[in-house]
Amino acid sequence: MSAQEKPAPRPMLTVREALDTLLAAARPVAGIETIPTLEANGRVLAVDQASTIDVPSADNTSMDGYAVRASDCVNGGASLRVAQRIPAGQVGEPLEPGTAARIFTGAMIPEGADAVVMQEQCELAGDTVTIRHTPKSGEWIRRTGEDIQAGATILSAGTRLRSQELGLAASVGLASLPVRRRLRVAVFFTGDELTMPGEAPGGVLAPGAIYNSNRFTLRGLLENFGCIINDFGIVPDSLDATRATLREAARENDLIITSGGVSVGEEDHIKPAVEAEGQLNMWQIAVKPGKPLAFGEVRREEGSAFFLGLPGNPVSSFVTFLLFVRPFLLRLQGVSGPVEPRAWQMRADFTLAKGDRRNEFLRARVNAGGGLDLFPNQSSGVLTSTVWGDGLIDNPPGRAINEGDIVRFIPFAELQH
Repeated sequence: MSAQEKPAPRPMLTVREALDTLLAAARPVAGIETIPTLEANGRVLAVDQASTIDVPSADNTSMDGYAVRASDCVNGGASLRVAQRIPAGQVGEPLEPGTAARIFTGAMIPEGADAVVMQEQCELAGDTVTIRHTPKSGEWIRRTGEDIQAGATILSAGTRLRSQELGLAASVGLASLPVRRRLRVAVFFTGDELTMPGEAPGGVLAPGAIYNSNRFTLRGLLENFGCIINDFGIVPDSLDATRATLREAARENDLIITSGGVSVGEEDHIKPAVEAEGQLNMWQIAVKPGKPLAFGEVRREEGSAFFLGLPGNPVSSFVTFLLFVRPFLLRLQGVSGPVEPRAWQMRADFTLAKGDRRNEFLRARVNAGGGLDLFPNQSSGVLTSTVWGDGLIDNPPGRAINEGDIVRFIPFAELQH
């Protein structure tokens, strides 16, 4: 190779290749803590949980009505003496033939009864109820253990706990749960042009200055995932400052996330800084917005901290977090199930005359007709598109979209939690 010749540039990774690289490298945090179930929302379960009881613990009624013997009500107009009243939480007496028990939702079925007739199908006069229905044995009765049987695993390790999982744990009496410790994430932002809201003298930005919106976006996203955030703020555009911040951030954090400085300009210091302080395993993805995405590790005294460098353009930073950082975070937190978002096949109510050479993620909104409208300006600097939109259209490289085409749509609701 002559002195004038340059090595061919490394081909950009596809979105799939980049995701596979990230997920293969992710190793869940090792620390486990036991916390009250009431405080476990959003945490990741560390150990399988089994029930020690049956749920329901006894046959009970799912309706307000009358507990009867079905054999006493075969003619559709039986008149029975109401012999007892059984609210939830009380145990009734055995039901004698020819009688009924007034019963309320959740109450135990008395011995001898084998059906419940809802109160709307009954007429009460004094202490006699007329049953205007022919019940079948078992009607409106929830059987012992029909939801959960004693000894059954109700929640598996690696489950990210939502409100419904917490309710399930409480339903079998689990007052506390073992969970993975919270992920510690360091963030910093590069760019001498960055200014924080409220810091511009007189509220007037200096020429060339911009507000650091990415700090607010990324912190909000990390809070959604329950991370402990160590924010190093805005770092000057210099190699020495970037290296020093990387070293400090690596000491006590599991992951370092930066915004800006990952391109190839003279003032973009992230790539050489990470290579000097650790190693860079991935750089540049065939994705739009967000091509300059960096992944690697930063050394510390023991082991290393993961590193993810996001682009500085606000939409690029937001989209690459959703597509790449989110699934990586979930794996680090110990989630064992699927971490990639679900997508829906939906109708495009717009035309895109020409597809990009990269895998493009278009900001779109669901319209009243159940189709998708496209935000008119898909620039990586137009943050209003992320507020206006309901999600992202995953458009393959080179694909034009005609009105009426079916496209792959990922709602923001699938991406931000």
